[in-house]
Amino acid sequence: MTYRLEMRSMTKRYGDFTANDNVSFTLKEGEVHAIVGENGAGKTTLMRMLYGMEQPTSGEIVVNGKAVVFRGPEDAIRQGIGMVHQHFMLFPDFTVAENIVIGYEPQKKGVFQRKEAMQAVRALSERYRIPIAEGAKVSACSVGEQQRVEILKVLYQGADIIVLDEPTAVLTPLEVKELLQTIRHLAASGKSVILITHKLQEVMEVADRITVLRGGRVTGTVSRQETNTDDLARLMVGRELQRLSERVHLEGKPLLEVQGVTVREKQTSVDDVTFTVHHGEIVGIAGVSGNGQSELLEAITGLRPVSSGVIRLGGKEITRHSVAQIREAGLAHIPEDRYLWGTAKRESVEENALMGYQRKPEYSRRGIIMRKAFRRVVESWVERFAIKTGSRHLKEEAGNLSGGNLQKLIVARELGQETPLLLAAEPTRGVDIGAMEYIHQALLEKRNSGDGILLVSSELTEILALSDRILVMYKGKIAGELKRSEATEEKISVLMAGGSIHGSTQAAM
Repeated sequence: MTYRLEMRSMTKRYGDFTANDNVSFTLKEGEVHAIVGENGAGKTTLMRMLYGMEQPTSGEIVVNGKAVVFRGPEDAIRQGIGMVHQHFMLFPDFTVAENIVIGYEPQKKGVFQRKEAMQAVRALSERYRIPIAEGAKVSACSVGEQQRVEILKVLYQGADIIVLDEPTAVLTPLEVKELLQTIRHLAASGKSVILITHKLQEVMEVADRITVLRGGRVTGTVSRQETNTDDLARLMVGRELQRLSERVHLEGKPLLEVQGVTVREKQTSVDDVTFTVHHGEIVGIAGVSGNGQSELLEAITGLRPVSSGVIRLGGKEITRHSVAQIREAGLAHIPEDRYLWGTAKRESVEENALMGYQRKPEYSRRGIIMRKAFRRVVESWVERFAIKTGSRHLKEEAGNLSGGNLQKLIVARELGQETPLLLAAEPTRGVDIGAMEYIHQALLEKRNSGDGILLVSSELTEILALSDRILVMYKGKIAGELKRSEATEEKISVLMAGGSIHGSTQAAM
């Protein structure tokens, strides 16, 4: 049979490092083909070669039975290939229609035909059932709406092959469902979709075939009907994944008490929030990004001033203490932004691991850091969390690590503090499924030991798997609280969108 796309024996080397090793991949007309794999498995490199952003060391790309060579994305676009990147490439001050037609604008005697562009975008939207307000400015669009703009843009350019790179990473659960429906309709309309993702449940919902990469090589290509998430995970990591430990029943005393906390600068980002985290408990906070979760954590950690309210840790007030004082009181923090708050990119892996330990008596005497003793601890973290440090190992600059490996370093460092309270913001963002397993297990072990964890995550599966109680934030307030036994993705999604559910409470304990 003639495939719409074939990538034959694709190899890409960077010096001594082989990113893709003899990878072959096929795509049929009207098919959704998912490519899955851990960090560094070679997914991105393969797609960059397909889109003309990288040149293969060896191998061949065949489109509709004809061998092609792409010197850049323009060549790929001319062959009917479009790519929706994880980080959108839109002009916020332009309208939706202007963003979609840019570079291919309808013109008459050199003059942009705005009305014709609006009509073309509206017709495209209706044809593929992708609802959009073509006259709205992109800056006023939600993240999900912006993604629709990106998809319509590649369709407008004539793409028959659409590459979606981690398309659900920043979407709400409801937006994810809408996107999966869009993908199904695109395939039913004859388009071919390549889905790059690490979310195996979504793969099982929408993909026709799945190709798994590990270490730059294909470990298997299977149809959805002949596999499951456990089999895919095994192909990705090369071993069986462990089940999470049973959670010990604990009735701990209050550890973190947040009472009536408001954060108000130019506007109110946290509005009269009250809740408690007990010893031996994981409290999850869910919500669409931008609803006050970040500002709340920054207020608790001392990174942002509290306008009103009280915060106590272990019975002692820490409301307006410094960051150092709060950490000394028994708090560790996995920050939401690993680059802004979590690391010094130009410093070494070892120096970044040392942050927060330099004054601990077991690693410092009379102001002199006992590096040999501490280095053994860092080596144990590297081994446990499979942190790939680069050619210089612990002397490698942290900024040279991949995002996922840098995240693993931060998680190991903060768990190693062994504090009574851990604030974990997006703890598994960007990490592969094997590391996610270790991190989830470590968080649960910490909880079972009697410590408390405040977990903020955009991954509802993570919130549901780990939390004893779940708070949902909407527009700076706690929109509802759910016990583990009553929480469902549907209930949380309703609260995240500002709705109400029968029986939900409005404030936490």
